[in-house]
Amino acid sequence: MSIVTGELVTLMLMAFALGMDAFSVGLGMGMFKLRLKQILFIGLTVGFFHIWMPLAGMTAGRFISGHFGVFAVYAGGILLIVLGIQMCISGIRGGDTPLLAPVGKGLFIFAISVSLDSFSVGLTLGIYGAKTLLTILCFGIAATLLTWLGLLTGRKIQGLLGVYSEVLGGSILCAFGIKLLLSF
Repeated sequence: MSIVTGELVTLMLMAFALGMDAFSVGLGMGMFKLRLKQILFIGLTVGFFHIWMPLAGMTAGRFISGHFGVFAVYAGGILLIVLGIQMCISGIRGGDTPLLAPVGKGLFIFAISVSLDSFSVGLTLGIYGAKTLLTILCFGIAATLLTWLGLLTGRKIQGLLGVYSEVLGGSILCAFGIKLLLSF
């Protein structure tokens, strides 16, 4: 039972780290003064992409793991570290200022852009052999809730926490990448 609990805690932390990107971009999107119905739909859309992107990544990761073994695990750890560093740099530079309104094509682009990291992390988790259903549920729920929180908070504080949330998320991904590399 403690192994499942440990995996759940690890996946929730990773989901939180990945969702911080949606949260920080949602802070900026909250400046569009969206209606609550729009906020609900945006969060559900981002959550949907945070389910399908890691699922695709995990499928590819399991294939790679079966063919390349331990080298694939090292690649997965390095990939997490690189993604974490990129999130930190992006957060410090403030490069995620939304250019499109989160409706129609803009919502699709927004959801894809904040979900791309989930594909890469899903690739790593597929290599590592994580439980698929547990992973996609954690990622989808965390992304949906953090998107809603970001959009609602953005309406109130106009984006003061964006940089710090993305740096925190990047730091968590780096920590898990290091943990994966040190497990061998």
